[in-house]
Amino acid sequence: MTTLGAGRFTYEVSGRNWGNLPEGWSFVEATAVALDSHDNVHVFNRGSHPMIVFDSSGNVIRTWGEGVFSNPHGVAIGPDDSVYCVDNGDHVVRKFTPDGKLLMTIGVPGKPAPPMSGDPFSTPTQVAIDQRNGDLFVSDGYQNARVHKYSPDGRHLLSWGESGTDEGHFSLPHNVTTDKDGWVYVADRENQRIQVFDSNGKFEEQFGLNLARPGCVFVDYRSGEKLVYVGEFFAGFSSNSSGMRIGPRVSILDAEGNALARLGDQTFGDEPGRFLSPHGIAVDSRGDIYVAEVSRTENYGGLIPPLTDPKKERRSLQKLVKKN
Repeated sequence: MTTLGAGRFTYEVSGRNWGNLPEGWSFVEATAVALDSHDNVHVFNRGSHPMIVFDSSGNVIRTWGEGVFSNPHGVAIGPDDSVYCVDNGDHVVRKFTPDGKLLMTIGVPGKPAPPMSGDPFSTPTQVAIDQRNGDLFVSDGYQNARVHKYSPDGRHLLSWGESGTDEGHFSLPHNVTTDKDGWVYVADRENQRIQVFDSNGKFEEQFGLNLARPGCVFVDYRSGEKLVYVGEFFAGFSSNSSGMRIGPRVSILDAEGNALARLGDQTFGDEPGRFLSPHGIAVDSRGDIYVAEVSRTENYGGLIPPLTDPKKERRSLQKLVKKN
């Protein structure tokens, strides 16, 4: 079994594609992953079963979402185990019960806001829930440069951000999460940083030192300290595609943004322990890390060769099992 990291951040990679999928099933691409209060693993994917829920041993518990989504992109789970899904093809956020009953839709399916208008939504990417009060934060996204805040019942409260590189500006806000104190962490991917805001959009700080292209972010306290897990895309270009330590990888940061561990130092690859495009990340109660990856739509400008067999799937989901 492949080992990544060192010291207290040592992990074993549990295989090429985690999860016991039934014969003939495929993720195609696992775009996001989230855990409920029972450590059940929700994998939002672009296969024929958009939401596949596993137990911590990798056994399928249930599936849902067939025929609902245009292009799955982000998933988050609220304090009551409600499931929030971001469909960037339909430009909406949907809230479901744990077994897939639709409770709420934010946005109008198939009717995006004008690009860079600042209005919700124009190809949104992820949603996060304030664990204190249920407020929602939506990163928006591929054709916008905003974060939108909503009340638990879907009422728009405020928005912040604009295109640029200054504090509070974004260049593809690709992922968002919150911590237990209500701070909002935005993976500002093409600016190669994590920006941190209060719950009303006031800029507080940024983690930009020695990051590649952060595609996803997750904050966890269960180890007794605040840890920030960042999945990073490859930050190089065609002429240095074999470069080392420039992503794709997973970095573990402390509360001040200092790197405590780097998991993966090689260039992209689908062997266990290497990464393609870490697109979603979650950590369970043991400290095990789940990494969802995309490899068909994110090919680094052709550096990853196209699949010759459309039925073949590159690795979509890894589990990094904490050793100590």
